[in-house]
Amino acid sequence: MPAVFDGNPHTVSMQTSLPHTLQNALSPQDLAQEIKSFISGVDQTQGRKLSVREHARCAVRLLRSVPACRGAVLEHLRGVYNEHVSAFLHNLETDGEGDGDSNLEDVITEVHGVLSEFIRLNPRAWAPLVSSWAVDLLGQLSSKHAGRRAAPHSSSLNELLQLWMSCAATRSLMEAYTQCLSAMIAWCPDQCVDALLDTSVQHSPHFDWVVAHIGSSFPGTIISRVLACGLKDFCSHGAADKSQADKNSRVPKIGSVVGILGHLAARHSDSIRQELLKMFQESLRPPNIPTSSGSTSWENSVQLRRAAVPFLLQLAALSPSLLGAVSTELVESLRPPVLVQLQAVLQGLPREELDNMLGLAVHLIAQSPEGGQRVLCFLADTATPSIISGPNPSPLEGVREACDRLLQMLLLHLHKLVYTCSEGEEGYYSRPHSPSSQAPRVVPFLDELQSHVGELCAETLRLERKRHLWLHQLLCLLSVYGGPSVATEALCQLLTLARNTDELALAWQLHTQLSACLPGLIPAVVTRCVAQIHTHTPSPKQLCQLLFNLASTMQSVEEEERRVPVGGAGVSPKSSMAVQVGAAVSRHLQDICPLLLHGDPAVSYAAVRLLSCSPLPRAASPAHVLLVCRAAVTHFFLALRRRGDAGKTGEGGQGGEAVSCSVLLLSRLAGYSPLALKCVLQLLVEGALHKGNADLFGGQSEDIGGDTPISPSLAPNRGGSLLDINCKFGTTVNFSGSVWSVFHAGVIGNGLKQRQTTPHPEPDSVIKNIQTLLAVTVQCCSVPTGNGGNGGSARHQPSVPDDPPPINAEAAKVVAVTLVEYICPDVANGELSWPPEEHARTTVERDIHIRRCFETHPVLFPLLQVVASGRPALCYCSAVLRGLLATLLAYWEASREALAVDSPWQLQASCMLVSCMGEGQLLPPVLSNVHEVFPYLTPFEVRLLLLAVWEYVRGNGPMPQKFVFSSEKGLFCRDFSRDGDVARYVAPIHSVLHKNIDRLGHLCWRFQL
Repeated sequence: MPAVFDGNPHTVSMQTSLPHTLQNALSPQDLAQEIKSFISGVDQTQGRKLSVREHARCAVRLLRSVPACRGAVLEHLRGVYNEHVSAFLHNLETDGEGDGDSNLEDVITEVHGVLSEFIRLNPRAWAPLVSSWAVDLLGQLSSKHAGRRAAPHSSSLNELLQLWMSCAATRSLMEAYTQCLSAMIAWCPDQCVDALLDTSVQHSPHFDWVVAHIGSSFPGTIISRVLACGLKDFCSHGAADKSQADKNSRVPKIGSVVGILGHLAARHSDSIRQELLKMFQESLRPPNIPTSSGSTSWENSVQLRRAAVPFLLQLAALSPSLLGAVSTELVESLRPPVLVQLQAVLQGLPREELDNMLGLAVHLIAQSPEGGQRVLCFLADTATPSIISGPNPSPLEGVREACDRLLQMLLLHLHKLVYTCSEGEEGYYSRPHSPSSQAPRVVPFLDELQSHVGELCAETLRLERKRHLWLHQLLCLLSVYGGPSVATEALCQLLTLARNTDELALAWQLHTQLSACLPGLIPAVVTRCVAQIHTHTPSPKQLCQLLFNLASTMQSVEEEERRVPVGGAGVSPKSSMAVQVGAAVSRHLQDICPLLLHGDPAVSYAAVRLLSCSPLPRAASPAHVLLVCRAAVTHFFLALRRRGDAGKTGEGGQGGEAVSCSVLLLSRLAGYSPLALKCVLQLLVEGALHKGNADLFGGQSEDIGGDTPISPSLAPNRGGSLLDINCKFGTTVNFSGSVWSVFHAGVIGNGLKQRQTTPHPEPDSVIKNIQTLLAVTVQCCSVPTGNGGNGGSARHQPSVPDDPPPINAEAAKVVAVTLVEYICPDVANGELSWPPEEHARTTVERDIHIRRCFETHPVLFPLLQVVASGRPALCYCSAVLRGLLATLLAYWEASREALAVDSPWQLQASCMLVSCMGEGQLLPPVLSNVHEVFPYLTPFEVRLLLLAVWEYVRGNGPMPQKFVFSSEKGLFCRDFSRDGDVARYVAPIHSVLHKNIDRLGHLCWRFQL
């Protein structure tokens, strides 16, 4: 029996390690009988067959006394342990009815005690033997009883571990193996780990619970030795001839390594990450640098170090958890020196193996669940060519080319994944985004990048050589993969962050590529932008840039129309996007118009520029129309003020552009509908006369019902005589029955009360503001209504028209009615006829109020000129004209000045009043020219001529019914031949002309009948 009695030195060491009492416990005769009983299974004394328990105790006695029998004894004990496990599981399956395991548990305990004592006394002799036996037996028991009803499924690792650790036999084997591994760590850990790996390959996945328990007890040793053993196996099989049959054995060995590390990753991920990074770093070490004292044997082999990087790639490809654990720190460790070392290591590999490694690396990046953004930044940074290059190639040039190739391969691989379904060969374009459509493949790299769309867009807009092309292509793939939500976010980010035309072109290109597979993208983008505006997500600078980019996108259509002749090429992608953006913005005018009143002037200017070029919706609710009109008119006056403030500092460029855009917007709104026209004109007139805007047009900020404006010559000063001022004032205006405190007040001895003076704009600025107001009013009154506001803007009009368009009578009537309602709201609409001049005293207070309005607001006369041009709208201002003329008649009657030119405001008011009435055809041509002689006359003569005007209007009332529309002129005209003889009203004029023939002779021809 050589298997039982072997005489090698190893056996001798086992024998000498036993205590003296164990060696001499049995006599030679008894020992011989024990050996015979163990071999035959029959009791030599009684001649009966031994039971399982008796046979096991016989084997234990032999193991104690004759260590040379260890092989046979351990082999026999396999059956004992199997019997105990079977009885244990049967007991569980029968709910405790069986009792077969109780007879063997004491034997199991006794065997464990003997083996533990042997390992403690002589670990070098017993630990390798017992560890191999224990781990192999554990694998056999786990696989044999895996199908039992009491055994959980192999995937339930925690339940499986709990089951086997409650069994005395498997628990004894686990403790024995653990003791052996503790003893062998210091001098021979590879043998123990190799046995564990071999058994794991043979009995996986039923053996995984053993690996999990051992790895949790010795994480550092197991992880490092498992990696080292896996690397050796990988290298040995890789170096073998490809025609050998055992070539495929590499896969199960690596699979075992992956399984073991996967079980340990839950609690020891940090240790696994450190060991993987350590293996990578040690593999790059130059050969002439000695290894550290704690290094394992593989680090001294050049062949193993060269195979370490492919081995790690293969591990990562088989285990996503290992890839996620190491990818982030691995990328951070790839500094330029490390990259140079890695290139030097990989240069020695064959071309085919290098290509396979690149393909595997691309696959790993695409399947990386974490750190995708860092990997992308690393590849883009490394692959981007440097701006400055010397005559000699840089050591990193090869690294850059490798990263360039890797990035190109990654983009191609992602393109295949994105545009190919998970099953079948149909592309992405063949399936719409619907719940019933086939789902695309899951790409963890793109899933992780979806949370970094904003950063990716910002990097793309940097326009760095090749970098922005790669990132733009990736952004397109990410948008297609993520669907409408990601594509919408990407386009919104590009529109928000683009700072010039080149950067904005990237948004156009992205939309061109996505429009085929994602319809309705632009409306969703504009809706998202509006939602961000509501939530105040972008900063004022970003909001301003977003509005400018939207406006630039829509204005690109006009630029193409100017470059491309009519009937030329088809619709370009840029113009297609511009049309869609315009249509989408037009549906959100009510959401964008509040930005016209934004506190930041840049945002306000960007908003008006966007709205001025945006088409108006075909149908809008009256509430939305009024909201947009009110915001646009308010912005117009804000723009005028900002233009004046910017002009003082010499920075009036943006202010002037804002006013121009505001004028364009108002004119387009006025042409949208009759309601919008009435709203715009009414708000313009009311805003111009409002006390907050009066100073823009040279007016005073006081309320109309306040005190009478005081001229600078009558300005009070401390120490002046209130009596003298009252006397002088009394000779100027004297109305019977009036109350003096209405006109002025003060403290006797101190003079009139002081007024708060506010700074007024420069005269040039006032004139410019009045001209702008008149221009926008005339433009609104001239634009045809009912065209949706998209055809009446200035950009569609000829640059130098032959004849200015006529003013719409209805629009002029709106201005007239608004003026009357603001100046004297108590006047009835039907109060058009004029009473005799003597009856004007009954409305003296109202007339004075009207005169104050004209004195406070110089812009009233130009507005009356606009009304007069839209005949017969001036008829509706009859009450205002009558009140102003009555106060002028009273002034000229009481004036003590030598000439009319000594009263400049009254002279100007008289001239402009007659001129307006003549333009509005309330007076015949012979009377409408009398204002030309006013500067040469005395106050009394001026009053005579104004009285003739009064009498004519009283006799020929200003009725709209007297005007007839002329189709040739496109205007309403009045036929004065139907009003009777005008000669009697011209007699005072001829009398004055004859009296002043020396000064007025050259004007006589103007008053011929």
